[in-house]
Amino acid sequence: MLALRLARGAHPLLQLRRLLVAAASAGTGFLLLCTLGHAMGHPDAPGGSALRLAWCAAPGAATVYFAVAVARTDPGTRPRSGLAAIGLGPARLTALSAVTTALSTLLGSLLALLVFLHLRGDLPGLPFGGAAAGFLAADRPLPLPAALTLLSLVPIAASTAAALALRPGNGGPRPAGRRGRARTAPGGDGTPDAPPSGPDETPVPDPPTAPRPAPGGLPWGVAALAAGLAVEAYASRPGPALHLSGGLPSGQVGVSAGWALTALGLVLAAPAVAHLCGRLLQAVRPGALRLLAGRGLQEDARRIGRPLGVVCAVASGTYAMAAYADARPSFGPLTTLGAVLVAGCTLATLATASVEARQTHADTVAALVRLGAPATVLRTAALLRAGVLVAVFAPLTWVVAELAAVPLAS
Repeated sequence: MLALRLARGAHPLLQLRRLLVAAASAGTGFLLLCTLGHAMGHPDAPGGSALRLAWCAAPGAATVYFAVAVARTDPGTRPRSGLAAIGLGPARLTALSAVTTALSTLLGSLLALLVFLHLRGDLPGLPFGGAAAGFLAADRPLPLPAALTLLSLVPIAASTAAALALRPGNGGPRPAGRRGRARTAPGGDGTPDAPPSGPDETPVPDPPTAPRPAPGGLPWGVAALAAGLAVEAYASRPGPALHLSGGLPSGQVGVSAGWALTALGLVLAAPAVAHLCGRLLQAVRPGALRLLAGRGLQEDARRIGRPLGVVCAVASGTYAMAAYADARPSFGPLTTLGAVLVAGCTLATLATASVEARQTHADTVAALVRLGAPATVLRTAALLRAGVLVAVFAPLTWVVAELAAVPLAS
């Protein structure tokens, strides 16, 4: 009940992000139910149904990643004195955030079930003249336990991932430090209380924040990237073909595994590359503007780097398939839906991570404004950070896409 009340009173932009999570969950749930419909209509072809289920893993992972990013930007996960007074510490706030994430994804799963039943004709009215009824095995009874099991995958995965990502000590909500400042009397007249009488009541100041070290994933990312390209080149010889659902171009199993390693390498190396971009901004006699932009980019390297690496991986894979496919088939509606979900969720996750970075630096920006920093300087620093990231990651994505597409052209 408390999670519902906090969700209802959230900011409209946060509500919009939650609705986007629900929409992504609905799309992924519909793809899973379509896989169930294919399995019911083709009981003699379990391999094709298994491949369709494997294809749903990419939209599902993108949806869960987006849901976790939205949960991290929820102001309700931050400790406040009023909530701490009633026993809602960091652990319970993390649980509330997981429940809120589960509610958003459950709403999408319910919408997917309603659309699926409507297309099958189980609800009043049969859209599209019944064209989708045959594909969804409308002549067979729907196994409700199997459908509910598939629809519960995304909510369970999203709520679990949000709880793990926001748990105390892992970048989640942290309790506010007990600063050594004067405490007012219970009456609220501004008179300080008597000093603490015992050693256990002595206010403990917050420890100084040490500079964050550079991300250490660059060697592992380069190794995974090189291994993925090597696997793709080795697997480009004739071998067992992998046909994805909806008319995707055929590729070899080894090529698909190599591309997965390549994508993993981009995700692992992206935070370190973003940190290097921050150092590049501060090279050769930097001024105040470049120092501000570079230090901010170094601080946000982990927060922005991973979503940016995912976007680069999706962009390189899309470019490789579109440019060097064996044939150019007409993409089916389910493949188009899956591609839109993956691309949309990755871009929305990057935008949400940018919002999280802005929230994190709100106090710093306010302090700079109080010191007299012009607003144009802050906006220019943000544009400079974005420009450096685009100038570095765009050519990197293009090079990786060209190298990954070479085996597909043979």
